[in-house]
Amino acid sequence: MALGFERAFVTGGSGFIGGRLLGRLRDEGAAARALARSEASARKLADLGAEPVRGDLGDRAAMATGAAGCDVAFHLAAHVAEWGTREEFERGNVAGTRNALEASRRAGVGRFVHCGTEAAILAGQALHDADESEPLRPDSPALYSATKAEAEALVLAASGDGIETVVVRPRFVWGAGDTTLLPEIAAAVEDGKFAWVGGGAHRTSITHVDNVVEGLIRAAERGRGGEAYFVTDGEPVVFREFISELLRTRGIEAPDRNVPGWVASGLARGGELAWRLLPLRGSPPLTRFALWAATKECTLDDSKARSELGYGPVRSREQGLAEMRSA
Repeated sequence: MALGFERAFVTGGSGFIGGRLLGRLRDEGAAARALARSEASARKLADLGAEPVRGDLGDRAAMATGAAGCDVAFHLAAHVAEWGTREEFERGNVAGTRNALEASRRAGVGRFVHCGTEAAILAGQALHDADESEPLRPDSPALYSATKAEAEALVLAASGDGIETVVVRPRFVWGAGDTTLLPEIAAAVEDGKFAWVGGGAHRTSITHVDNVVEGLIRAAERGRGGEAYFVTDGEPVVFREFISELLRTRGIEAPDRNVPGWVASGLARGGELAWRLLPLRGSPPLTRFALWAATKECTLDDSKARSELGYGPVRSREQGLAEMRSA
């Protein structure tokens, strides 16, 4: 079935989600241009069937050139990290989003789809079947959460005057080709630095990368301007069980070691304070953002995407795990 648009501009196309999106666009006959920060990135984008446009998120002119003649812009590029300076997060998530929005408007793009995250509504609390009525949290103590909330607010407020803006919020993106989440967990296990916190028995929603892409495309075709949509794999999983399953796709067994929650909380707060006040390299051994993922229930209600976008998962958990085992 043909897509509801013919030409797309993509930021973050060489990343995990972006690569899958460009592959889907290529397979379904849509032309794509994608922002490339380097020659290596440009080569990867070309291999995925996209026309590379050299530039970065600070270059509005390059993005406007790339978006010219496109029906939709997919903004996936972001500064994704547990730790860093406010300047890094603001530049990558807030200023970069503002520039992508303005470039798309200047180019006459009719639809702007922003890849958000449930982190934009997180400030340390558990979430139980949360829907899109939960408020954004630019006041979050985690800079990633705070700046993704700021970015999303910009996107939602920009809808109108010739451009419709839509936000898609996946949670815990996973699948074959993941270059961050699973590799970091696997490295921690192999280095003897991994432990469960408080048992890891809480539930969490997850979103396979192909289901993220499905949500992005459905949002481009059917999303209401100025609206956000959660997309998930459906039924939540138990955190410990799912992480163990992911590790087994790499032939790794998760350890049984467990740290009490109050100990981990003290370590995260103390470590962050030390790294803010002292000239220490790298990042704290545990951040509050990582602690939230390791201890807090986070289940999401994606019924809005299902009813308004016609969204539904295209890849099951079993299929995704099988692909990872065979990769």
